[in-house]
Amino acid sequence: MRIRVLGSAAGGGAPQWNCACEVCRRARADGTSRLQDTVAVSGDGAAWYLINAAPDVRAGILATPELTPGPGLRDTPLRGVLLTTAELDHTLGLLSLREAVRLQVFATTTVRTALTSAFPILPTLARYTDLELCDLSRSVELEGGLEVGRLTVGSKRPRYATALPAGDWVSALRVTDRGTGESFVFATCLPEWTDSFDDFLRGADGVLLDGTFGTEDELTGTTGRPGSARSMGHLPMSVSREHAARHPGTRFRFSHLNNTNPATGDDIVSDGEDPWTGRPLPDPTGGKCETRRP
Repeated sequence: MRIRVLGSAAGGGAPQWNCACEVCRRARADGTSRLQDTVAVSGDGAAWYLINAAPDVRAGILATPELTPGPGLRDTPLRGVLLTTAELDHTLGLLSLREAVRLQVFATTTVRTALTSAFPILPTLARYTDLELCDLSRSVELEGGLEVGRLTVGSKRPRYATALPAGDWVSALRVTDRGTGESFVFATCLPEWTDSFDDFLRGADGVLLDGTFGTEDELTGTTGRPGSARSMGHLPMSVSREHAARHPGTRFRFSHLNNTNPATGDDIVSDGEDPWTGRPLPDPTGGKCETRRP
């Protein structure tokens, strides 16, 4: 299984266009940046899927050699997108994929409903490409030998969807290579470390965790704005590290860093890397779906 981090920042990226916090000032001065939360995964190096589609997904794709188009004029290794939430930070990039000849979008019924009603990005996208809307059930099989399991971990609705009912709003995904048995868990929006989540990740080779905030009171301490990390739907890294220590055979790393979070170190991922080796990947060698057409 191949994994590539396209973006490792929370909404707004780093530097955020209208922010003069310490992290953003340093990023501008150093010429460094983080794109927003998106990961690409493949079982065979030929068929690739995105987990989330951030607003700057085009930049992430162009920076990823494995996603280079060809050999045909419109051939692309990108097959589809798996959405873990309905947040703008995870879905606006779908519009940047409108030039695709065909695109699969996997999401829960709750998320698909939001994206066809309160924020109708999916019917809009279907006017531009051959769009397949796929149910992200407990287990779906992807081209290239991958299987994806899903767990609901949160109930936080996007601001635009507060009138919609409760449901499967926030998901963690477990991606397994059916050939090798290796697996990794993607949980970059994690409000609590529940027993169900602990069971879900047990035995995984790697877990990409929510690194939005380092501590519970980071946002208030940095900006003066009210609100704890968990009240915003994000378990702080300080708490997650305590839970992770119970799984010594699994490697845990953090992504989705907010621009208030200055964390660095071996367990913090960077854009463009394989999250488990910390290096760029080598060049590649080579569910029932509802079809929506214009």
